[in-house]
Amino acid sequence: MTDLITITNNLDVEFDAALIQKLDRKGPRYTSYPTADRFTPEFAYRDYLQAVNGAITRGNVHPLSLYIHIPFCESVCYYCGCNKIVTRDRSKAATYLRYLKREIDMQGRLLAGANRVEQLHFGGGTPTYINDRQMGDLMAHLQRWFEFVPDAEGEFSIEVDPRTVSRERALSLRNQGFNRISLGVQDFDPEVQKAVNRVQPEEETRAVIAAAREAGFRSVSIDLIYGLPKQNLATMQRTLDKVIAADPDRISVYNYAHMPHLFKPQRRIADIDLPVGDTKLAMLALCIQRLTDAGYVYIGMDHFAKPTDDLAVAQRQGRLHRNFQGYSTHAEADLIACGVSAISAVGATYSQNAKTLDEYYDRIEQNELPIVRGMRLSMDDLLRRIVIQMLMCHFELSIHAIELAYPIVFNSYFRTELLELQHLEENGLLVMDEDWITVTPKGRLLIRNICMVFDHHLRTAEKDVGLMHTTSPTPQNYSRTI
Repeated sequence: MTDLITITNNLDVEFDAALIQKLDRKGPRYTSYPTADRFTPEFAYRDYLQAVNGAITRGNVHPLSLYIHIPFCESVCYYCGCNKIVTRDRSKAATYLRYLKREIDMQGRLLAGANRVEQLHFGGGTPTYINDRQMGDLMAHLQRWFEFVPDAEGEFSIEVDPRTVSRERALSLRNQGFNRISLGVQDFDPEVQKAVNRVQPEEETRAVIAAAREAGFRSVSIDLIYGLPKQNLATMQRTLDKVIAADPDRISVYNYAHMPHLFKPQRRIADIDLPVGDTKLAMLALCIQRLTDAGYVYIGMDHFAKPTDDLAVAQRQGRLHRNFQGYSTHAEADLIACGVSAISAVGATYSQNAKTLDEYYDRIEQNELPIVRGMRLSMDDLLRRIVIQMLMCHFELSIHAIELAYPIVFNSYFRTELLELQHLEENGLLVMDEDWITVTPKGRLLIRNICMVFDHHLRTAEKDVGLMHTTSPTPQNYSRTI
């Protein structure tokens, strides 16, 4: 059955359950291209230094986006696939912060004179695991090394667990310089919360939202997940009613990817408790219907925002970008990431820090940035990255614009890809003419499938194992596209 779901901003999403089931496969989320699983240890600390120094020498310096990773959590949420450390020993956080500040020192010295920050994001783990004094000290340390744009111009955000934030803490976070706050909710149903080991009363979350409004945060976001154990259409309906009543500025609705072979906590979730595929699809349709009926704009993938929110405005103006934190309004910023496992993107390079605390600390003790792998992008990578960015963010691609920016004839360079796109065009996912590739309302929910056609690295991996068809399965470390 097909449901047409009308969305503000003149965008429609057509939910075709049969087509989604037909084309659903595993694939990347494209928070970067090439994706992080293509990084290699051949790219290391000195390659990153060369990339930064080269950009500064050439005067090719962009504003910065800073990402700070705080990996600690007090308890484990069974669904979680993040890089985190579950402990109640607060001394571990104190040790981590000492090393984190040393990494910030090194980045600050390296970027001296090119350190203007337009965007800051704290993620984890649980950033509010560290206490108020520690957070204030860390923010002051960042402000000593980097030049932050005025509050009215910058986007300075933090992810919080509402169970760790009081009214006083919310007010303090605003005073410390954060102007956007994102609350992990996942689901309001008590049985679902028990099943994922994250009991979080609605009143607690609503109190944090009220405090954030009182403190003057410019944007309040809520994260939800569909496909969790014990979820069904009725529980999702009740959760959506409560979320809409809370009136956040942005809402993310993620598909739970059950991959216990990769994430040990997920082994505590019984397969029998998970909703079946048809129910998951129905929950996704319900989320889209309810949120768009409530006036939220479908940004893409799993993101919704009010029409007045910066994300929606950036999309209308053609300024929307996608990076390791999801959709962003700062398309030209270089990403500098600090903390264990954090990924930086500077110019035509990606670099990732050590994933374990021991290796992270060891590298810093050697007075080196803790970079252990990454990659330098080829011209082909850069070309494909912009193609995928345009499709992910704006659902259309100007062939003429690509030919102006790169010395190629699009139809010749992407001859193989265009043949594959014809298959998706026949299924109604997109429309192609001489100058445009335009994603249809039916194709917006399957945008990852469309972008995968342009993924040369994925194509090479599939060829190596004899998987050539667009709907073939892909490596097990990817989630399903829907």
